[in-house]
Amino acid sequence: MAGGQERVLRRRIKSVQATRKITKAMELIAASQIPKSQARIAANRPYRDGMRRIIVEAALGDPAGAAKLLATPEKVDTCVVLMIAGDRGLSGAYNSSTLRATERLVRSLNAAGTRVRLFTVGKKAPAYFRFRGVEVEESFVGFADRPTFADARVVASHVVAPYVDGEAQQVMLVSTRFHSSSSQMVETEQLLPLTIPELPEVEATSALKGYTEFEPEAAQLLFFLAPRALESEIFSALLEGAASFHTSQQRAMAAATDNADELGQTLTRVMNRARQDSITTEIMEIVGGAEALRSGK
Repeated sequence: MAGGQERVLRRRIKSVQATRKITKAMELIAASQIPKSQARIAANRPYRDGMRRIIVEAALGDPAGAAKLLATPEKVDTCVVLMIAGDRGLSGAYNSSTLRATERLVRSLNAAGTRVRLFTVGKKAPAYFRFRGVEVEESFVGFADRPTFADARVVASHVVAPYVDGEAQQVMLVSTRFHSSSSQMVETEQLLPLTIPELPEVEATSALKGYTEFEPEAAQLLFFLAPRALESEIFSALLEGAASFHTSQQRAMAAATDNADELGQTLTRVMNRARQDSITTEIMEIVGGAEALRSGK
């Protein structure tokens, strides 16, 4: 009986060790991707901030002409919601937090009488919403881990189309924002109509100081820049989502590796105890047999 238990424990220990190798490898891969993702976020930040400053200047240059793209609609009959999740799991609460936040947003909009057209990024989203009876109009997969600006442009073209055609009055984005390696937060923001970003006081005074002349007119320029600004914001969200995914996966796999080490040690102790019990039983049987032979003689 003890020998059979020992064999079972040996198999379990080997299984835990094999799992540990996988989780450790995934932890190292995710850790190697975090600095690259942070570097891409830093490289994209000047373009995003520059686009925001141009939007501010164009909006302030012709507030009346910019009202169509900047004014909040009185009534929202249809709202486009874009959600950014991951293509893979094993990343802690990264996917589940974004999915639940999107579901809450969709439910609240439906309760207010607003029709929702849902677009998603990542393989994890369609199955989640299909199970909950929420229709996904279009899903984009295959680039959530390492997005490019071309991917953001494709997503933006599909998301902005209902707004430009007048079929939707608002475009919302749900994604995970990367603040630091220890802080990632799920945020919901409005993409369209455009919101004037809050620039730091120093940047605002330096960017908007003096007189700015626009060619073409500010309203035309803003209408042309709106899709570019949308692409920039979506690309920034994709980059921050990828960095958040790698950070969450690194933490999750590190915890899984630690758990595998602890479980392996526990199983090893149990196996050693079972082996000692088996040896003790064999010794007792030998001693009992010897005593029986001696007493028989």
